[in-house]
Amino acid sequence: MIKRKLCEPLENHKGNLYFDGFSVVELAQKYDTPLYVISEKRIRENYNRLYDAVAGKYKNVRIYYACKANTNLSVLKTLQSEGACLDAVSPGEVFLGLNSGFTPDRILFTGTSVRNDELKFLSDAGIPINIDSQSELDRLLKIAVPSTISVRVNPEVVAGHHDYCVTAGQQTKFGLWEEDVLKVYATAKKARVERFGIHMHIGSGILELDSYVQAVEKLLSIAQRVHVELDIDFDFIDIGGGFGVPYHPNDKSFDLSEFVSRVILLFNSKVKEYRLGKPFLHIEPGRYLVCDASILLTTVNTVKSTPHRKFIGVDSGFNTLIRPAMYGSYHQILVANKLNNKCVETVDVVGPICESGDVLAKDRELPNVAEGDVLAILDAGAYGFSMSSQYNSRLRAAEIMIRQGKPVLVREREQFQDLLANQCITQQCE
Repeated sequence: MIKRKLCEPLENHKGNLYFDGFSVVELAQKYDTPLYVISEKRIRENYNRLYDAVAGKYKNVRIYYACKANTNLSVLKTLQSEGACLDAVSPGEVFLGLNSGFTPDRILFTGTSVRNDELKFLSDAGIPINIDSQSELDRLLKIAVPSTISVRVNPEVVAGHHDYCVTAGQQTKFGLWEEDVLKVYATAKKARVERFGIHMHIGSGILELDSYVQAVEKLLSIAQRVHVELDIDFDFIDIGGGFGVPYHPNDKSFDLSEFVSRVILLFNSKVKEYRLGKPFLHIEPGRYLVCDASILLTTVNTVKSTPHRKFIGVDSGFNTLIRPAMYGSYHQILVANKLNNKCVETVDVVGPICESGDVLAKDRELPNVAEGDVLAILDAGAYGFSMSSQYNSRLRAAEIMIRQGKPVLVREREQFQDLLANQCITQQCE
């Protein structure tokens, strides 16, 4: 088995795993498990690395954090304080963004199958909206004429680490095809919308840039058509996000320098060639900013062997981290107090959920694992807690953030009483 070399915020202290300066075993003992541990410092580093690289080649840039990856208020506030904007895909995410200090002009809503009451909420709040269909725009205009409209383009280019994460091409529900894009902009202009943007998003978990380059070329060619045929200038052009991260030790990292040289310089040259002025360039990273900034700690409660397999039973299941069950995703797992021990057995790491699919890792090589050991599941900051649930009436995990050299509880662990929230027995409701 190839092990990934530990790098900040992960450290090996005499065989014990530390995260952002703290022993994860001690954190598990203090806060119990399952436990998400977040590094504020790492989030800031990830944001500034991306911003500085892009702004060095195109100064009018805004980074919109795709907050569906992680909506913890402390995570949102950290990015807000760095100057990030917010990519929101639901009114709930808009609500959380506003409560984290983002002003309406720093939030862009990109939804699909949007309800009328949701459109009214967004309109009343002054949130710029990314239009996903002619129907959505027609219904919005009956509520109010917004000052800014953006249109989500389907550039017909496919990318993504799993079929469920592909957001462009012939099979996706997202975005508008080229001829429909022109019709939507014509409708918006006729309604006297004043400012315009254009947007795309082709998929999530992108590590190879060829598809991304093709999609940006297509987006900008459509932007040129809109500009020439409808005399529309763009305040911003949003090229989406979906940047991947190396979950598996064999995965390569997202090549930021290649992204800048191939995508940003292409954007710069095409904007000049098509005479599109000086629009803001919007980029929407999600997992790239938060994924490696958090780990999930879980405690081994059962070691169980059958004639066919050995199971390591832990207190986290797909109710806590659904990515392995939903996408077949790989997350590296470390035995936090046995980093220097050799891997000597092949096991399945499984959770407490009453489903055969509740497997966090299959055929994984690990050291001898004992009941009471703490396992650290790496790269859990994106789509970890945000996709967790109360399935099997399990309680959602606590979250702590290492902030300014101290662990701070940023989400309390649920209690049994939380399972009763918003419920009433039939007789009590009559």
